Amino acid sequence: MDKRVYFLMIVSFIVGMVELIIGGILDLIADDLQISLGKAGLLITIFSLIFAIAGPVLLIATAGVERKRLTIVSLFVFLLGNIVTLFSSTYMIVFLGRIISAMSGALLIILCLVMAPTIVDPKYRGRAIGLVSMGVSGSLVLGVPLGLMLGNAFGWRAPFVMISLLTVLSIVGVFFFMERVEPKPSIPIGKQLATLKSRKILFAQSTTFLFLAGHTVLYAYLTPFLKTTMGMEGTAISVAYLVFGVAAVSGGGFGGTLADIFGTKRTILVVTVIFGCAIFAIPYTTFAMPVFLVVMIVWGMMSWAVSPAMQSYLIESSPETSDIQQSLNNSALHLGIAFGSVVGGVVIEHTSVTHNATVGGLLVVLALGTALLSMHEKKQLPKKQEQL
Repeated sequence: MDKRVYFLMIVSFIVGMVELIIGGILDLIADDLQISLGKAGLLITIFSLIFAIAGPVLLIATAGVERKRLTIVSLFVFLLGNIVTLFSSTYMIVFLGRIISAMSGALLIILCLVMAPTIVDPKYRGRAIGLVSMGVSGSLVLGVPLGLMLGNAFGWRAPFVMISLLTVLSIVGVFFFMERVEPKPSIPIGKQLATLKSRKILFAQSTTFLFLAGHTVLYAYLTPFLKTTMGMEGTAISVAYLVFGVAAVSGGGFGGTLADIFGTKRTILVVTVIFGCAIFAIPYTTFAMPVFLVVMIVWGMMSWAVSPAMQSYLIESSPETSDIQQSLNNSALHLGIAFGSVVGGVVIEHTSVTHNATVGGLLVVLALGTALLSMHEKKQLPKKQEQL
């Protein structure tokens, strides 16, 4: 395996952290900028929304640009977005910084996924893509506890200092250690969206969207949930996020193993059911820390256990468009995060954070429904009946 792939995995981890790194410090941002928690949550929503849409669009717009040069330029823009956020004095400037970071970050993740398989031998291509994907998924679950620890210790701007410094190191690394990578023809957006005409594909992608939306309704507001229901503060919340992060990362490997043993369809359905039950149960476990942690670990593991099974299912369902499906699935994931953070903010604004788990669980029930619709096979009529 080419060692440069591990470098691309690190770049994807750094870029991916920015999406949810403020999830654990929303209350600090809200207090400093004098806004509501729901409005602070929109900083996650706008990032995820732009991230989901901008990636495929910018990849096509920059199709003719050499990849190393494009990566360096994108990293500079990404650095700019984080610096804007770091030195912002108002909510709207933070909002602008998030938009800049999301647009450049979306392109960087796709570039890492595109370059990784081109710099290794063909027999390592799958593993190369998997390593970059691991960087992204790891950043989404570990970014929050990192941001929480830094935010509580030095203020909510501290995580963006860390991201900015790591981005500078990434620019230096790409410049000195990455070789030129010539661009390849991109797939038009129209052709990508045309694959959604398949009922099986459409409902499979909808399952990812609803699954992540249900997860984010609670996860994006886990800090206020822990403070309200369990009276946790500082270190205790950091530990809770760290436990969740470790469980989520291990869940990815666990889900892949389940898919290999029991098949993709059964794994998706079982994981979704267990995941939904865990979210519904969370509010009823806050009376005892050991019980809460056990259920939270199950929730964390299942939150990413579905990903490898779903990706394999999409490849099985449409092998001729497997690359397109992976791109669309990434967009569905981030659209789900965006939608879930909006819904979670609305719940907090109009009721209480204690209801976020129930609303999230209902979205997971819908995800189970779309998964069943995707897997439902239409019965073939006998040839004699078809002739009639």
